[in-house]
Amino acid sequence: MADARTIRRLIHYRAWADQQTFDAVAALPPGEAVKERPTLFKTIVGTLNHNYLIDRVWQAHLEGRDHGFKARNLLLHADLAELWAAQQATHRWYRDYAAAQSDAALDEVVAFKFISGVAGQMTRADMLTHVVNHGSYHRGWVADLFFQVPAKNPSTDIPDFVAATGVR
Repeated sequence: MADARTIRRLIHYRAWADQQTFDAVAALPPGEAVKERPTLFKTIVGTLNHNYLIDRVWQAHLEGRDHGFKARNLLLHADLAELWAAQQATHRWYRDYAAAQSDAALDEVVAFKFISGVAGQMTRADMLTHVVNHGSYHRGWVADLFFQVPAKNPSTDIPDFVAATGVR
């Protein structure tokens, strides 16, 4: 059985960790966030766009609607500030959604289609956990790109979140 309190905490953590990352990217020297690098999504902003796009895909799955995306590597917001504003709105949606879910609702299985068109099924809790985990995974890619600048990447681990926020 899913634990709504834990899911809500993880969603809060995801938003906090993204804030640390976006703040650090914004502080990079001019042009570094959009400089092409040897990475799948081409740039730091491209990688952050991927996280945002996938967040929108899973939002649509949770809402029971088609997401409309045909690829994972679309640049929805080329400007970092615009991307951050859009990402924050998505974080608010996820916080509100998680807050409204009971343990039983989180255990419900939802059918959906991946971007590839392949059918899938997951519980709401697994979907929300995936959103958090996926964000962490690609923030790791961004952290690696910081070494190419070179610049110090932010620490976004859960112990840092607990120390900074007191959320337990």
